[in-house]
Amino acid sequence: MLTPGDVVELDLGTPAGAEAGLRRPAVVVTAERVLRGGPSVVQVVPLTRTVRNSGSEVAVEPDEHNGLVAVSAAQCQHIRSVAMPRVGARLGNVGPVVLRQIRGVVATIIDA
Repeated sequence: MLTPGDVVELDLGTPAGAEAGLRRPAVVVTAERVLRGGPSVVQVVPLTRTVRNSGSEVAVEPDEHNGLVAVSAAQCQHIRSVAMPRVGARLGNVGPVVLRQIRGVVATIIDA
């Protein structure tokens, strides 16, 4: 079962325009109470190794818990819902501090 903050392999398919796409890691941001229900769709924020220092992205340092091999940027501006068949292996978890930062930027973007 997935948990909030999990870093998973993700197949986003062919991107259109400036969308994130292709195979890449992503952070699961869906609420734990929703994940416990075994949803068919989850919300994710894609990661990229291209760190732009943008206000819409959160830098994620690799560590022994998240499974990343390089500094990555959580692209909060690209939050999306994906069907579970797009979600691949679990690589690790970003932890509560980074997850809170990502959710905070998403909240700012959607004016929540």
